Amino acid sequence: MEFFDELVFGAWTAAWPLIRTDLGLSYVEVGLLLAVPQIFASVLEPPLGLLGDAWNRRALVRGGGMAFVAGLLLVAASGGFASLLAALLLVFPASGAFVSLSQATLMDLDPRRHELNMARWVLAGSLGVVAGPIVLTAMGGAGLGWRATIIVIAAVGSGSLALVWRMPMGPARPTKDSWPAEPTSDTWAVEPTGDTSLGPPTRAAVRRALAEAARGALRALRRRDVLRWLTLIHFADLMLDVLLGFLALYYVDLMGATEGRAAFVVLVFTGMGLLGDGLVIPLLKRVDGVGYLKASACAILAAYSAFLLMDDTPLKLALLAVVSMLTSGWYSILKGRLYSEMPGQSATVMALDSASGMIGGLLPLSIGIAAQSYGLGAAMWLLAAGPVALLVGLPRGRSDLP
Repeated sequence: MEFFDELVFGAWTAAWPLIRTDLGLSYVEVGLLLAVPQIFASVLEPPLGLLGDAWNRRALVRGGGMAFVAGLLLVAASGGFASLLAALLLVFPASGAFVSLSQATLMDLDPRRHELNMARWVLAGSLGVVAGPIVLTAMGGAGLGWRATIIVIAAVGSGSLALVWRMPMGPARPTKDSWPAEPTSDTWAVEPTGDTSLGPPTRAAVRRALAEAARGALRALRRRDVLRWLTLIHFADLMLDVLLGFLALYYVDLMGATEGRAAFVVLVFTGMGLLGDGLVIPLLKRVDGVGYLKASACAILAAYSAFLLMDDTPLKLALLAVVSMLTSGWYSILKGRLYSEMPGQSATVMALDSASGMIGGLLPLSIGIAAQSYGLGAAMWLLAAGPVALLVGLPRGRSDLP
């Protein structure tokens, strides 16, 4: 699931110049295509997540998968801005139902290994991100364009959907009325099929399910640790996707690099991230996740500061590679801890994460505004708020989670 989702992202990101030229898009239209579908998905995904805990998760995943594949085919067939926007308005929320609810189900399979399974999930996604541009390049070498690439990836998505079509996807249910201070093996019981006995819901039943799940989400938001992990996930992203988004511009505008050189830097960053995602899996079997976050945040703060202070040299690139490797486990650990704080509400975690994403999106926007007002060099220092937030916000002492 995650490999397919990130395969789409990797190919789509690499294909933007081709798409812009083919469809004659302006920079304003490109900006709208990047922003509007994401905002639309952030509005729709929370109720989908709540329904994933309260009602028929398998139906939501199946429907999301079919809509995802159909949306990709519409993307490939789009002839202009309006048709492409309409296709992406289908693709983005469909990805939430298909991929994010599948992540929630993976978390339900073994509640005692959230961090480790999230690390495996992220590794699969990293492989997809790297594979996307490779597929696009191979298709181009064969004389085919970005449309054919999207169609091929849609076929991969159909295969993913077929593989999971009959997999059990019932939400995990706590067997006790309250959350335990420490997870135990009998705390959760995953329903083997969950939804096979459910017929088509009435509107009243759906409303009741949503209302109950929403009340559970609001109760969770009153808990300090839930807010802690939600907040840290978005601050950590400053050193992940936000840094990646500004990296090429930084090298071209401030280091005087060519576009080819900047593309190589991005390749190094993503490649070292893939290597780190592979190494963090055995690491998390041996070390405490929170302890690793603290140690890596200290190291990254030093390495990233040195990176910004240096001229364009091989050592500067080496420091960037160190930053990429050390951040590899951040998302896995933080998201895993959030799941562990909300046993039996894995899809509600998706809903809260999506809803908070609308606020978390203000962080990269703030970086962009700072870059416009004070220069990109000054704005890049604001990304250091990521490791600083972890050092300030992580719980003191060794975690008691396994």
